[in-house]
Amino acid sequence: MYLRSHPLLFGLLAATRGGRGVRRLGRTLLVHDAAAYREALTRLPLDRTAAGTTGGAAREALAGAGSPAGGVLFDQEGSGHRADRRSLADGLGAAGVEQLRSRWRPLLERRIAPLAAGGEVDLVALARELSGAVVCELLGTDADPLAVARAAADAAAASVRDHLPGVPRPGASAASARTARTLQNLLAGSEATAGAGYTDPAPETPASPNTTTSAGICPRPGTPAHAGPAARAGYTYSATVPAPAPAPGTDADPAAVTGPGRGPHPGPNTTTNTGTCPHPGTPAHADPAAGTGLGTDPCARTGAATGTGAEARAVDGALGAMVAVAAVNTTVAALPRAVAWCADAGLWGQAADPALLPRLADELLRVTAASPVLPRVAAADGSVGGCPVRGGDRLLLVARHAAGAHRRDPDAVDPAAPADAHLVFGAGPHACPGARLARAQLADVLAALAPYRPQVVRARVDRRAALPGWRVLTVKAAGA
Repeated sequence: MYLRSHPLLFGLLAATRGGRGVRRLGRTLLVHDAAAYREALTRLPLDRTAAGTTGGAAREALAGAGSPAGGVLFDQEGSGHRADRRSLADGLGAAGVEQLRSRWRPLLERRIAPLAAGGEVDLVALARELSGAVVCELLGTDADPLAVARAAADAAAASVRDHLPGVPRPGASAASARTARTLQNLLAGSEATAGAGYTDPAPETPASPNTTTSAGICPRPGTPAHAGPAARAGYTYSATVPAPAPAPGTDADPAAVTGPGRGPHPGPNTTTNTGTCPHPGTPAHADPAAGTGLGTDPCARTGAATGTGAEARAVDGALGAMVAVAAVNTTVAALPRAVAWCADAGLWGQAADPALLPRLADELLRVTAASPVLPRVAAADGSVGGCPVRGGDRLLLVARHAAGAHRRDPDAVDPAAPADAHLVFGAGPHACPGARLARAQLADVLAALAPYRPQVVRARVDRRAALPGWRVLTVKAAGA
């Protein structure tokens, strides 16, 4: 699947993974070894805003969409970065994930119901709707989950296309800005893009009548003061978004990818990116329940710069868009691939065992690695795996190889060491705050599917997506 989606990149990575754990090709280092991977993420100073990195792509796309520069976690430094990570980690902790779980489980049960009658289920459509519903619940927005998921995928793909090496692509930057702006407006409830009014720039192939691609139904209550985990922390959307200057017209394919980012938004009275709003009870907040949940020390902020009105709302929209991009694209990439691996390897027996299920989810996430490669740039001289690094050198951190996915298949009975398996979620200050959510959601999907022991009956690679994955992956119950 990797070679079919991105043949040149993954062909190169496969050819260089043997022998030395770190290989230099000009000013680029390919990092395959687990120890070197950890060292790069925890000890080497990294430039979070360099071109070609996640933070750089996110900052450029959002700036083009009219948002203030910076503030999406991936392009932050120091105390601001740490504060936002703490705040987001609280919202995605055990209690927050359990609340989200209570929302996605009913949706999951409805969407796999056709299997009991011998029907088919498209796991990509299922992952898309689950991720959209989780994002809507987490951000406290009443936007349509499927529309959010499609917009987040388009935004990610556009940003990636804009940052591909080689000859600049006409219109790529405008497409990246346009899709980021569309996502922000959708999350904020803009009439132009809300709900059924959203148009997918690249329509999917029509699904089987028995697939799960029916219109998205958000499983959460549709109350005006939506009580999502992030909403209760003061992370709610204003119905008003800034009106940025329109992007230049272009004939380029608007489907594209943003660099994912995560983090709760600053409150309406700040323009900083360092945690939850210190004054969640102000009239500017749309959610009267705001003020608890996300962020245990909302006033522990540094470097705050005050701001008002459209600028603050732009910060809200930018951070929410990055949350959506990260959650949707990783879920849609990882979940169908993990289920397909489970089916192909005959692991449904392990999935049906409650004692083995959590370890199986970990193992499948290890070998599928939703973000198999992390592009980074060194901010200063140093070394990685014994190889000298100069400031400005590019690093391709191969998460899948660091986690040993190419050396051992998933097995819940004899799993890889957790310290290695969890490398697919990064390390140290660069560890993914959504790891707990990813494990819980995959475990629930596997448990729900296990009684049917589904088999893959149709698969097609998505060559447009930001992350390697399937465009269609249809399953059917064994013997149906």
